[in-house]
Order: sequence, then C-alpha cells, then structure tokens
Amino acid sequence: MVVYMGNCAEYAETLFGCWAAGLVAVPVNSRLHARELAFILEDTAASFLITDRDHATGAGEAAQTLSGLRVVETCSEEFRLLQAGERMDPVALDPEALAWIFYTSGTTGRPKGAMLSHRNLLCMSLAYQADIDALSCADSFMHAAPMSHGSGLYLLPSVMQGARQIIPEGSGFEVDAVREVLAAHPSVSLFAAPTMVVRLLGKLDTAHIEGIRTIVYGGAPMYVEQCRLALAEFGPRLVQIYGQGESPMTITALSRADHMRSSRSDEGRLGTVGTARTGVTLAIWDEEGMTLPVGETGEVVVRGDVVMQGYWRNPEASRAALQDGWLRTGDIGALGSDGYLTLMDRSKDVIISGGSNIYPREVEEILLRDPSVAEVSVIGMPDDEWGEVVVAFVVVRPGASLDEQRLDGLCLAEIARFKRPKRYIRVVSLPKNSYGKVLKRELRLSQSGAER
Repeated sequence: MVVYMGNCAEYAETLFGCWAAGLVAVPVNSRLHARELAFILEDTAASFLITDRDHATGAGEAAQTLSGLRVVETCSEEFRLLQAGERMDPVALDPEALAWIFYTSGTTGRPKGAMLSHRNLLCMSLAYQADIDALSCADSFMHAAPMSHGSGLYLLPSVMQGARQIIPEGSGFEVDAVREVLAAHPSVSLFAAPTMVVRLLGKLDTAHIEGIRTIVYGGAPMYVEQCRLALAEFGPRLVQIYGQGESPMTITALSRADHMRSSRSDEGRLGTVGTARTGVTLAIWDEEGMTLPVGETGEVVVRGDVVMQGYWRNPEASRAALQDGWLRTGDIGALGSDGYLTLMDRSKDVIISGGSNIYPREVEEILLRDPSVAEVSVIGMPDDEWGEVVVAFVVVRPGASLDEQRLDGLCLAEIARFKRPKRYIRVVSLPKNSYGKVLKRELRLSQSGAER
C-alpha cells in the first residue's frame, strides 16, 4: 500500500491499519513529481494508493497507466467506510515479514526501496526508548517534519508508549504552528532537521521552551557553531541521531548529557555524531573491506537487527550494500578511542584535489564561524590541473557582504592551504530536499551549466 499525502491524522491511521491487515506500507514523499511516484507504484506493483485531496491530482496522473491499482482519497466515502469498519484483530505475522519499503531520495539516480521488516521496526523502537527518549502516556510527540520519512518512524516508539500524537496543520514546517502546539501541550518531543532547529532560534519564549521535552535532530549535519547557539537557547533538550533508511534512525546517538558537557568545553564532542546505539555494532572499513584501526578514516559500516533486509527488487544493489551482515553506509568517518564517531562526508561528496582528500564538512565548519555567513555548502568542481578544486556556495546574512579575503584568512588560520575554497559563489539560498538536506548535486549541475 503506497501512502502519498501530507502530514495528517489519516496518515497514522493508514500506517497502523496497513500493518494490522498484514500489508506492506510504502510511505512516499508528498513532494515527489507524478513521474517519480509512478516509478514507485510500478516498482512495488502496489495494489492500493492512499492519498489526500491536496495530492489527488498527482496521484491520478501517476496511476493512470497502471492497471489493478486502487486509488482511495482520505476525503472519500470509501475511506470513511474503511474507518467505520468492524474492529479486527491484527493479522499474525512473522517478525521477518516485510513491513515498510523506505525509498531513498534518488538524488543520484533511481530511488532504491530499503526493505524493513517488523523486527527491524521493533528493534528501532526499543533502541529509541533505551537511548533517546523514554516517552510515556504523559508526553506528546509533534510531527513537524514529513511523516513520509523521518517523523513517520517516530510514530512507532511514541505510540508504543501511549504518547499523544500532535500533527500541526499546514503544508510544511511552520514556526507559528510549533509555537501554538507548545503553548497548548506540555512535555512535547519532536524530530527536526538541523535547518528546522536553526529556524526556531530566537522565535520561542521561555514558556514555549519549558514545554519542550526533547528535540531530536538528524538527517543532515548540525554544524558546531549552530549547535552551540541551539544549546544556549534550548538547554538540555537536544539529542542527535545518525541513521539511514537502510538502518532507520538507528546507528549512533549523541545524548543530551554529551551535548551539555560539550557546551561547557572548547574541546567537547559536538563535532561527532555520538556512540553506537543499543543493539548496533560499528566499524570503519577501507576500500577492500578490511577493518581500520581507531582514528583512521574510512567507510562507516554497521550491523544489528535494525539493518534492512536488502533493496526491493534490486539484488545487485543489495549485494553491494550488505556484506556478511554489515551495511556499507557510503558515509566516511572515523571512530575515536572513546567510541565516538566523527562523520566526514558521504563518499560521493569527498573532493580529491591534487591527489589529496578534502572533506567538505571540515571546510563548511570553518566558514560558518564568520558572522556574515548564514549557510554554506562546499563542493568539488572539475579542474584540468588539480582534478577538482574546492568551491563554496555562501548564503550571507541580511545586510552583510561576501568578504572573500576574510573567509580565506579564516580558512588559512585553521586548515591546510590546499583545502581552502578557490572560488566563493554568493547565492540567495541553497537547494534542499523536503527533509532539509542540501542537494549538492544541483549545485554541481548549476555550475556545469554555467560553464558551458
């Protein structure tokens, strides 16, 4: 059953109804184009497509060439009859049975469907209770991020503990809606992309902040300077998670205690993504799949009951991603002797200039220290002499100017000369997907087109 709609109460009803009936849920980003939705419908050979009024047109376009697919709108009489049907006992299922097909964003090609079993989702939920936020029926969980992706996964551990589910009205993340929820409900937890956390800074008063139980952030880097600002404002309420659709929200965590210790120290661990989660084993591999010693940089690999079964109808990609029970994440990082994982970048984003590896995040962290820089994204662009050169796309704060000489000086004072950007490009905003991740591929394409 494919679910293609915005955040709403019917989303939660549909997911749990789907699992109770023994069906497989396929939540889809509601911002996908009809062509992208059509690919997922065809790839899954879906029998049902549940949508809402706002997305019915796109759903209809995507479904028009597919036979045997039943489209049901949440505002229809058919959906109301489903809601009013006789109570049924959940279908008994094998824990290894498929529960959720989690499609990747597909920014570098066709999306792949990570197959998550009921065991995967159970282990994910238990690890959340153990490591992140031991919710109870006195607490609430607010779905301010898309339920088709990260926030939807939080339904499971929060419903498991009887927590109230709050779904703000609106088509996206809205600060005013968050304020309204916090004013009306005590002890509210939420998942937010780092960009959402930054948007809340300076927008909540003391009473609002006191109503927050936990802000779980992840899905993209939270730069150290941004994290320090958030800690100064929100206090001991931040928890960082690192995970993937292939190991849903469960690889590492940086606890609220770690955040607060780091906020009082210049050294701290805010630049890390924390330690391995309950039931998870971490390692760092080289290109040949050999485990690297502490401190060396390589690919992050993970194993445990939370790791996916494989990719739907894609055995080649499954073999590449899963090796001897280990998930190859495609992320580059290093483990410290204390077990804390520092992520560098996605392997595809590493810049190789003159034979040396440059990790964009390291450069981005430095540039964000300049008070004129609101956001920045660093990529590598082809160069005849060096192979690639470092290019920084910079969003400056209102009323500020882009001072390249000052930014160069900042870099030269902190990192090797070969890592500093060779070009600075001022932009009004950075392209992002609906989950807050910067689309570096679009930045590369924009420059390739400009150079032609």
